[in-house]
Amino acid sequence: MRRNIEVMGTVATVEIAGPVADADRLIEAVFDWLREVDARFSTYRPDSEVNRLDRGEILPEECSADLRHVLERCTELWQESGGYFDTYATGRFDPSGYVKGWSVQRASELLSASAAGNHLVDVGGDIQTRGRPAPDARWEIGIRHPLERSKVCWVLAGTDLAVATSGTYERGYHVVNPLTGTLAKQLCSVTVVGRDLGTADGYATAALAMGLPEALTWLAGLDGYESGVVTADGEAYASDRLPVR
Repeated sequence: MRRNIEVMGTVATVEIAGPVADADRLIEAVFDWLREVDARFSTYRPDSEVNRLDRGEILPEECSADLRHVLERCTELWQESGGYFDTYATGRFDPSGYVKGWSVQRASELLSASAAGNHLVDVGGDIQTRGRPAPDARWEIGIRHPLERSKVCWVLAGTDLAVATSGTYERGYHVVNPLTGTLAKQLCSVTVVGRDLGTADGYATAALAMGLPEALTWLAGLDGYESGVVTADGEAYASDRLPVR
């Protein structure tokens, strides 16, 4: 069963493979979760919890448990990335570079806990797969070519895949290098694959902000995370263990 909705300003897809009782109800529960995340973490909704915190209407200790977790993890990502992952890079609080991947992983955990062990959740290119689409098959994820819409750079294959991509090809130049205050323009896309999708999302955002050559050096040193990078000049770099089909 496969269904799509529009949420978080993009398209969300949930696919459950194999016979699963109440599959339709489980998919709707995932969509409810994503709608909840959108309502609380959207930077575009004036009444969202994120914007209320940014305006000082609530204190961090008054935030929901989920937002307190996001604040803590984003602080850790700032430290891990040498300051390149910065939720205040644009001048206002915006944890979107972590929240989307984190919310997709949480959605996947919801499905796994409900005996839907073979599934895919995709929200705007942040993808979590579990199990297999069929007994003798692996999930295959095409990574869009940022310069040629009809092509892919790589096709990743595996069972439990957490894939996050940050790029300029949909929203234009929107990631700010917090160390210089300028828009990041050297890289078109950064894909990170690893064990935690929220972390992979944060790493991809940080690397996009870094540019060259810092991003390639930093990504190569990450433990347990593989990457694929496309530059504005059309050059492509992939780590040795990127799970390419």
